[in-house]
Amino acid sequence: MSKLAKYDRLYTQLENYVHSTPDIWARLATIEAVLHHKMPAFFWTGVYVLVDGELIVRSYQGPVACQKLKAHTGVCWAAVDSGKTVIVGNVEEFPGHIACNSASKSEIVIPLRDREGNIFGCLDIDSDRYNAFDEEDEKGLTKILSILYI
Repeated sequence: MSKLAKYDRLYTQLENYVHSTPDIWARLATIEAVLHHKMPAFFWTGVYVLVDGELIVRSYQGPVACQKLKAHTGVCWAAVDSGKTVIVGNVEEFPGHIACNSASKSEIVIPLRDREGNIFGCLDIDSDRYNAFDEEDEKGLTKILSILYI
């Protein structure tokens, strides 16, 4: 099965789950759990949220995370500051990468937006494999995140 087909199946599964509550944090936690357990390359799956100008971990699946990320440093901040998805094939080559866990080898970070389009955080996914993420992951994950507001 292709990655996009798998993301489409997960979208359908998650769409059924999120109708039980309009709470965005419950929806994000459910999305994290399903993605983390259904996508074999996902080593760490979580959400960082902007709180008083800082990126603070909100919820996650996987090993213990950094609680707060150094301002405007690393992959998460690159995505939040640019407003664009950041895909990193080898985190050791990313300037300012924040190593919360030495097993992390590659990463994809997608900014999270509220209904008005304002960025309020990011979905951060790490893999213990190099080059685990590509444009198919971005497309599939973006589609899944669209269910936050259905």
